[in-house]
Amino acid sequence: MRSTSSETDLARLLQRFFYQRLQQQQHLSARTVASYRDSFRLLFHFAEQHFGRDVSTLCLHDLDASLVLAFLDHLETHRHNCIRSRNARFAAIRAFLHYVALQEPAFLAQVQRVLAIPMKRFERPLMGFLSRDEMEAILAAPDTTTWTGQRDRLLFLLLYNTGARVSELISIRRGDVDTQHAQAVQLHGKGRKERVVPLWKRTAQTLDEWMATLSSNRTQPILVNRAGQAMSRSGVEQRLQLAVSQAAAHCSSLKNRRVSPHVIRHTTAMHLLQSGVDLTVIALWLGHEQVASTHQYLEADLDMKERALASLQPPETMTLRFVPKPDVLAFLDSL
Repeated sequence: MRSTSSETDLARLLQRFFYQRLQQQQHLSARTVASYRDSFRLLFHFAEQHFGRDVSTLCLHDLDASLVLAFLDHLETHRHNCIRSRNARFAAIRAFLHYVALQEPAFLAQVQRVLAIPMKRFERPLMGFLSRDEMEAILAAPDTTTWTGQRDRLLFLLLYNTGARVSELISIRRGDVDTQHAQAVQLHGKGRKERVVPLWKRTAQTLDEWMATLSSNRTQPILVNRAGQAMSRSGVEQRLQLAVSQAAAHCSSLKNRRVSPHVIRHTTAMHLLQSGVDLTVIALWLGHEQVASTHQYLEADLDMKERALASLQPPETMTLRFVPKPDVLAFLDSL
């Protein structure tokens, strides 16, 4: 029979993992901590059903390889999570078990069996991006005679100009905008990394006109909904889908096309690359920690590959046709 301390060790260690390791020692962002929290919520709800008992009775002995494998399979088959999401949930569990191994060496063998479960590999499809005509059609879609249309026009301009992630975009406050004619905006990126992105003249003018209608408070969100609150992720997605459907009436290539805010982020990078901007500058523009993350745009640009191929002179040597000897089958049989 397990002791009381063994029955409560999971809850004790998990609390210390979140408070001491993630928040105090690693000082992770609130968004990262929330992602870890959601992973363990899903795991414990699954464990309740798997074992048929309350989560308060779970202990470290229960967190073994068989449970984790069943949970990962549940994410893919029942929750229909993609492999990226499955791996992200597993990464949170792995981080906790590394901590467990240091705090409770008696569980080291059990932890190693879980850590031996591999991350799943997945195909990386070529990223999608928009042409300049498609992007201009989306920018022109909102009806700027209305309050919503003016806001949406600014939303899409900022999204295209800055290449910001949605979380960065909806976090922009009045204090993040360069006060001298709104010529630049400060973005708060992943991992508390901040960057300043310059604005095109038309973006700066649109932003300047819009800010005149807002509160002068430095904490005032720039992109707001009807209630005056910062727009949500789903709100940005919804407004973009509406604009794409409207733009498709004038730009046939947008019909039945899935355009997400991240596609516009890719579009910004591709258009900068096609304009001759160096990859290191694009990496800084997008807030990539490593330039290697930006190399994917080189892979996606077919026009650049065709230009490179055209500049390469074909070899002048003639390739002779292979003619097998009559006894080739005998040779193969002898191998």
